[in-house]
Order: sequence, then C-alpha cells, then structure tokens
Amino acid sequence: MLELAEVDGGYGAVQVLRGLGLSAKAGQITCVMGRNGAGKTTMLLAIMGQVRVTAGRIVLDGQPIHHLPAHEVPGRGIGYVPQGRRLFGPLTVAENIEVGLMTRRKGAATREHVLNLFPRLRERLGQTASTLSGGEQQMLAIARALCLEPAVLLLDEPTEGLQPSMITLIRETILSLKAAGVAVVLVEQRVDAVLSVADHVAFVSGGRVAETLPISALTSESPQFERYVGV
Repeated sequence: MLELAEVDGGYGAVQVLRGLGLSAKAGQITCVMGRNGAGKTTMLLAIMGQVRVTAGRIVLDGQPIHHLPAHEVPGRGIGYVPQGRRLFGPLTVAENIEVGLMTRRKGAATREHVLNLFPRLRERLGQTASTLSGGEQQMLAIARALCLEPAVLLLDEPTEGLQPSMITLIRETILSLKAAGVAVVLVEQRVDAVLSVADHVAFVSGGRVAETLPISALTSESPQFERYVGV
C-alpha cells in the first residue's frame, strides 16, 4: 500500500501541498480529481521524489520513501506515466521499452507481457517514438512504466486528447492492472471515466485532499464534481 500522511511540498519558496493525505491499496484504483493548480501533479511528483517533501511522510508497504532521490524511487516498484508522456523521442519503441526494463533488471518475459498488452507496439518496435501517433505514444509511455512490474502505477491524465478507441484500450489496461493487484493512482478530469473505473475518488483542493469517497457514494450528479472540479 502507498500512503501519504500530512505531506507538505512545493517548488522552492512556493508551497503547493499542505498536509495532504492519500492512500492507495493493492488491487484498487484511486482517482484524484481537482481544478488546475490544486496540487494533483505536484503530489505525483512528490511521490516520485521530483518535488521535495518538507513535512509529512510517504510510505510504500511500510517503508518510508520520501527521503529517496528521484532515481531510486522507480526501483522500489512505483511506475509513473506523466502528463505529456515524456518519451525518449529519438529512440525507437524497442529502445524505450528497454530503458524501462533496465530500471529493475527485468527481462524477456516482462517485455513479452507488455507487448501482449499493446500489440500495436509490437508492430512498431523499430519506429522512432516521436513519429508515433498521440495514442501510440501514450501506449508506449504506459508500456515503459509497466516494464518495472510496478506495485503502484501513477497515471497523470492518460486519456487527455485521445480518440475514443484509445481511451477504451487504456481503460481496459488499467482495469487489468487492478485485477493483477496493482495499486493505481489515476489523475483524471473526465467524470465518466472516473465513474467507470474508480474504487475511490480523492478530491484535491488547495494542496490537500478535501474529501475521499467510495465510488458507490458518487453519481454524475454528485455536488463534489462541481465543487472541486468545476464540472
């Protein structure tokens, strides 16, 4: 389980996270929603060690990780798919996947599993990543993160700007990861997408989690969506 407790953090003198608390359990999808600037992406960066935590704790399976340098966090089993994908554009699909495999020294079996999830990537192994379509780039970004065989997967608006068929594929992939016992933290702004996959929804406002509700307590008409997301 991943747990954030009373986390403060930000950029230099600018504090963004203010006592933020969140938990993500194995085999569950925790969706994070909030307006732009609420602190959602900063929270993910804090988990990954890319934003300094100035107070509080981030704990993975009982072990604190908030003190780790950023390059050590993926080795603990946390995969991250940032908004904007951030692939190695000049490298091929195969080379991007190899980078993911190297992080935790995974081999051919993991590679095959990932390519079976995204067979379109198998057809494009020799293609330069920057020449892929937007949906294919998102597939590759997720595939690279899955090469870690992560216990926790962080996704920052993975369906943004994609066509419906790609959104469906990514949704199915996320659900398959849940079934395999992965703890998924999904930042998402689309209410329909959240309602279709989430176990819990954490609403972020002003750098803290204002409410966390089970999906059974929410509908498309729930006031929290207007209050915290503006939709």
